[in-house]
Amino acid sequence: MEFLTRFLGFMSLFTSLVSGFTLQNLPLIQFDEGYTQLFGDQNLIVHRDGKSVRLTLDERTGSGFVSNDIYLHGFFSSSIKLPADYSAGVVIAFYLSNGDMYEKNHDEIDFEFLGNIRGKEWRIQTNIYGNGSTHLGREERYNLWFDPTEDFHQYSILWSPSHIIFFVDNVPIREVKRTASMGGDFPAKPMSLYATIWDGSKWATNGGKYGVNYKYAPYVAQFTDMILHGCAIDPTEKSPSCEDRAVEDLRVASEITETQRSKMESFRRKHMTYSYCYDHMRYKVVLSECVVNPGEAQRLRVYDPVTFGGIPHSHHHGKHRSKIRIAGTQSI
Repeated sequence: MEFLTRFLGFMSLFTSLVSGFTLQNLPLIQFDEGYTQLFGDQNLIVHRDGKSVRLTLDERTGSGFVSNDIYLHGFFSSSIKLPADYSAGVVIAFYLSNGDMYEKNHDEIDFEFLGNIRGKEWRIQTNIYGNGSTHLGREERYNLWFDPTEDFHQYSILWSPSHIIFFVDNVPIREVKRTASMGGDFPAKPMSLYATIWDGSKWATNGGKYGVNYKYAPYVAQFTDMILHGCAIDPTEKSPSCEDRAVEDLRVASEITETQRSKMESFRRKHMTYSYCYDHMRYKVVLSECVVNPGEAQRLRVYDPVTFGGIPHSHHHGKHRSKIRIAGTQSI
């Protein structure tokens, strides 16, 4: 009965997705129904409505939470409001990972928000890893067309067997198509969803030139309108899988419409500041899945390695977090 309930909910989700990602019609999940505190003791506070969460970074610790279930593909979303003022070195992450289950060959799909010095805007970084391919990295960075500290904005990840699509306010900003040559570099193993805030002083702002200044702490990131839908699986199964119909619905949902593609191209033309596909200092040969756009290549050809940090190795081995479940979260 539990599997049937999950499957019917999953089918309902992708009926909505196929009709144009009308996220307003998707069910929002209560924090206690979908997530568990990961680390940070009193630095994680659940709002009294049960739908909103505050994550805080101070001199003692950061904080974070993780989904109760493990998913093999799905749609994951949250509206997030970032800390204002001086935020250099602060990293806020909304991502899928199985690093705790597959330490040496983990998968990951990342939304990371990188703070900055006063007067400079926050930046978004997206990345994917498959089968422990951390030596490669497929990072892209972008500016935003709004101030993410003034109000909540929605950030979403669609992960299907053939595509990964990142969205900001329902606008697709990046599409990764699985190719045969990528092999195991495409995330394909079950993952949990995480949200964290932590100190990335060593790399996050100008390659570590500007670190977290705790004079401006606490740094508070707020999460609300959380959507957590996908193929929840039993991690003990040797070959976990989703129903064929659900996989097909995911494939259809991954097909970006002409209008969406136009918006994505406009975003990338105006706001993308770095892509691994044009980084000839890191990659002498362009990776196989890259579709080189001459206009993008011309605009992004100047690359300053000092200002680009990438995701630190510690992120992938959980050194900033713990799998210990912490009970007794506060409410406001």
